[in-house]
Amino acid sequence: MCGLAGCFETGAMRVSPHVLNKMGAAIESRGPDDFGLWQDNIPGISLVHRRLSILDLSKAGHQPMNSHSGRYVVAFNGEIYNHISLRKKLNGVNWRGHSDTETLLACIEAWGVLKTVKELEGMFAFSIWDRKYNKLTLGRDRMGEKPLYYGWQNDTLLFGSDLNSLKEHPAFQATINQNALDLFIKYSYIPTPYSIYSNIFKLEQGCILVFSAGNKDGVKTKYWSINDTLLNGMNNRFSGTPKEAVDELEVLLKRSIKNQMIADVPIGAFLSGGIDSSTIVALMQNHSNKAIKTFTIGFNEDHYNEAKHAKSIARYLGTDHTELYVTQKDALSVIPLLPKLYSEPFADSSQIPTYLVSKLAKEKVSITLSGDAGDELFCGYNRYQITDRYWERFSNIPSWYRGIISKIIQSISIEKLDYFGRMIPGANDFSQIGEKLHKAATVLTSDSIDELYERLTMKTYKNRSVVKVQDEMAQGILTPTPPKGLGNVEKMMAMDLLTYLPDDILVKLDRASMGVSLESRVPLLNHKIIEFSSTLPQSIKLRNGITKWPLKQILYKYVPSELVERPKTGFGIPIGDWLRNDLRGWAEDYLSQESLSNSGHFHVSDIREMWREHLLGNNQYQQQLWNIIMFQSWKEAQNI
Repeated sequence: MCGLAGCFETGAMRVSPHVLNKMGAAIESRGPDDFGLWQDNIPGISLVHRRLSILDLSKAGHQPMNSHSGRYVVAFNGEIYNHISLRKKLNGVNWRGHSDTETLLACIEAWGVLKTVKELEGMFAFSIWDRKYNKLTLGRDRMGEKPLYYGWQNDTLLFGSDLNSLKEHPAFQATINQNALDLFIKYSYIPTPYSIYSNIFKLEQGCILVFSAGNKDGVKTKYWSINDTLLNGMNNRFSGTPKEAVDELEVLLKRSIKNQMIADVPIGAFLSGGIDSSTIVALMQNHSNKAIKTFTIGFNEDHYNEAKHAKSIARYLGTDHTELYVTQKDALSVIPLLPKLYSEPFADSSQIPTYLVSKLAKEKVSITLSGDAGDELFCGYNRYQITDRYWERFSNIPSWYRGIISKIIQSISIEKLDYFGRMIPGANDFSQIGEKLHKAATVLTSDSIDELYERLTMKTYKNRSVVKVQDEMAQGILTPTPPKGLGNVEKMMAMDLLTYLPDDILVKLDRASMGVSLESRVPLLNHKIIEFSSTLPQSIKLRNGITKWPLKQILYKYVPSELVERPKTGFGIPIGDWLRNDLRGWAEDYLSQESLSNSGHFHVSDIREMWREHLLGNNQYQQQLWNIIMFQSWKEAQNI
């Protein structure tokens, strides 16, 4: 795991090594073990690399790395899990070391870039310079686990793992993209291909992009896509029994975990106590001949705490478990770090515990495995289950009647609904019912599955934007079209795979872990598992009302069901309560009339009204407000 940066200058100007050093320093946490740069001023190409040593800790793994013939130079970020098997396919190579970067270059020399990326199993982003044809190729893994930004600033193409690195180049223009900001306020993240800056983009997952001096637009090739995978799965449904599906998934997952446990440094796993992380840990421990290291963050607020469940599972499996209970003060201390950790605005509040558990793990290991993607691949989110159970009946109720019910619910404050919930005898889980009922009220008037999904994922104020958008580009941008023929729940899962997973979940994991120089791997994102999942009918993933049925059947072979069977809990924090109490003064600084007016990006009166209603407990605008605060604090930290 590393970080890369660079520039391709087609004009007369050439960047100095001093600037390249500053670009590398901006991503030091992504690679604290080594630094390298390579330049060829005649075509105007410069590559910068920061290394976090994982495979081949010797100088043979130094980057930027030249291919054996000298034709290609690469700055590579990520891990190729099948690189050993790829080496066996190559003949006559006199290997200098055993790094996967050297394997990548050898494959490209033998097969070319396009065939090579199709052969790779892993997470990666790379920049490759072809010295023979003076061409730059940028590439990104299938699901977008590793980041890669790029964009022309006049005659200079900037590219790299992090926007903070690109900003160090004198050609960079820090102009806020107002439409991208609108997307951020609505979704808590900025979806690919946009970035917060005008003319700077994220390379789409599963793509390679080739530039030359004569073609500044570049030639983009999509070598793998979710839509193609889903379409193929729909046309080639798994024909075996549910048990056979579980057995095949277990084989694929064991293979993925085995490959991802290969490293020359200590390795461990995040363990929340939920289905996904517990399954990964169980299979890791089954593969290992010694206790694997597991890590959990605990909170004193019972509603947000899963540490006690994780501890029970760790004890049963016999892992070397470390848990840390963090106070509200500990969590709040992370907030000032967020603008640096996330070089563009990001506001999934679970970024805070993700950073804390990454920091905890880094004290003992350099790599962790994560259970992310289980929900999106195997129908785990509550909204899938609710849609499956109720959508048909719900959509047959006249919209005017649903509208009346929605208004009645929203007329009662969240605090009052929580109070009534606590009054129900034996109903402990109803202590947070107010937020859930208000969320349900916002979707009651949905007339289609597309509208239902949009209302579940979008945060607005009275169905309008609080951002002064420049045009209508941003409207509906987060609705790529999944293949036709998918069922209602399958369509929602497809949307999450196309948007929420790569641009929220994976961004959160990458930035939080790399912020402490920790590599985090996601075994469930092996593309063969994704492709197999796409063939499984919904009746296997969501079986008899049981979500993630195949994963649970695997887990129950190693852990008693009673240790993991409980209502799903998100990896979150009580951000709404904090904004009303401990963070109120800090939040007010960013939400004040003066601050919002000076920012120039927002409809100030709408935000001020949201803030007033939130403080009174009348409405649950915590996520919208958190998004705005995160942008305001990010902009302040970036001196824009």
